[in-house]
Amino acid sequence: KQADCVSTMTYNEYWQVIDAGLPAEELIVFKYEDQGVATLEDGLYVLESTLDDAAMVDKYTRFVRASMKGWAYAAEHPEEAAEIVLENDATGAQTEKHQVRMVGEINKLVDGSDGKLDMAAYERTVKSLLSGGSDPVITKEPEGATTTVVTDGL
Repeated sequence: KQADCVSTMTYNEYWQVIDAGLPAEELIVFKYEDQGVATLEDGLYVLESTLDDAAMVDKYTRFVRASMKGWAYAAEHPEEAAEIVLENDATGAQTEKHQVRMVGEINKLVDGSDGKLDMAAYERTVKSLLSGGSDPVITKEPEGATTTVVTDGL
């Protein structure tokens, strides 16, 4: 109860608030998606010059394919996925309950994705980042910021 308003991720901090003792029914949740201001976060970011190297593009494509395969496996085996995280948590801060719950929430986010960039989500992100009034995050629409060369092979 140290803040009146917090920004959280549905797969992580939201549940930390719940676990800290605030019941979900006491929270008012505004989802960015519902407000039209959701932005992309995670992605594959590479140096443009590496996209001219067929071997590198192949590595990137295999990485995306393996990542999507890993997410699919985690979706089907959340307890095993949680155990893998716990085995590699040097801090000891993670719990199985939290990790299993996060897998369930991430599943909602990646459901139906094949690893390719959702261009509508990209356009919405650019629009949102440009719309900061006198202090926008970006001041002009990016040029050449996306490519499908890596995911064309999926």
